[in-house]
Amino acid sequence: MKHLLPFFASLCLSLASMICAAQAWPSKPIRLVEPAGPGSAVDVFARSLAPPLAEALGQSIVVDNRPGANSAIGAREVARAAPDGYTLLHANINNSLNDLLTGDPCCRLGEALVPVTRLTSTPLVMVVHPSVAASNLKEYIALAKSQPQLLTFASGGTGAITQLLGEKIKSTAGISVREIPYKAIGAELPDLLAGHVSTAYLAPVVVSQHILSGKLRALGVASQKRFSFLPDVPTLSEGGLPGIEASGWNGLFVPAGTPRDIIIRLQIEIAKILVSPSMKADAAKRGYEYGGESPEEFLVFVRSEKERWGRVIRESNIKIQ
Repeated sequence: MKHLLPFFASLCLSLASMICAAQAWPSKPIRLVEPAGPGSAVDVFARSLAPPLAEALGQSIVVDNRPGANSAIGAREVARAAPDGYTLLHANINNSLNDLLTGDPCCRLGEALVPVTRLTSTPLVMVVHPSVAASNLKEYIALAKSQPQLLTFASGGTGAITQLLGEKIKSTAGISVREIPYKAIGAELPDLLAGHVSTAYLAPVVVSQHILSGKLRALGVASQKRFSFLPDVPTLSEGGLPGIEASGWNGLFVPAGTPRDIIIRLQIEIAKILVSPSMKADAAKRGYEYGGESPEEFLVFVRSEKERWGRVIRESNIKIQ
């Protein structure tokens, strides 16, 4: 037993050090890694969350964009960071879809990266360039059937939610539409506005002003009911494609091994921020549904999303190239 005493003493010192570190946290600026590009829906939210979270924690929050590889580049960077609460990942649904398509365990949600809380969810909107000769979803489907491969749809690449939604619509409607992949969330918008790609599935915060100005035409919302943010736009079900729903969501994750006290502190502070009057007003303006739930509840949600979209991946035979 005596030979184990040094081990136990070392273990106690390590635990005490971890507790002290958690209690002193944060004592320096925090980096929030955004795995999508500047101006994307998730980037917009990250930059609106950073100031109130910085005020609550008493330290600045630096948003650091690391887009690419269907949001895997940023996730990989955070998974490799020290688990000390100073590097956070603003993950999105594409990160969970990566887990279904790659055998790389580097940055799996719930394993290498552990959940803090969900931040926002918002249904995707199907939009087309005004040059497309279709004023509604039924006309779009008829056009696609009459001229296969004429229409195109933008995606965030293999495994992106925008690709999966596009494939689900194609298979349900029985149409042939060419996929045009892009390297990051939001990267397709300039080409969409210029008419270089016909169709896209984007968050309301990204496309609403372009819909109102006539630069884009909305054909449907991928939700159970009409979206209050765009009340005149029918659901995809109303347009003739029942049962098709897709939301873009995002949430906060930290490297595995991050002290539980830090995770809970982050979740509590964020939950307070999300119910503040200013954030509620922002939700109404941008069309967000807020989260704020516990890490355990968020993990259950992530697993349910993986199960749902896993079926689409198998049915469409989608694989990483």
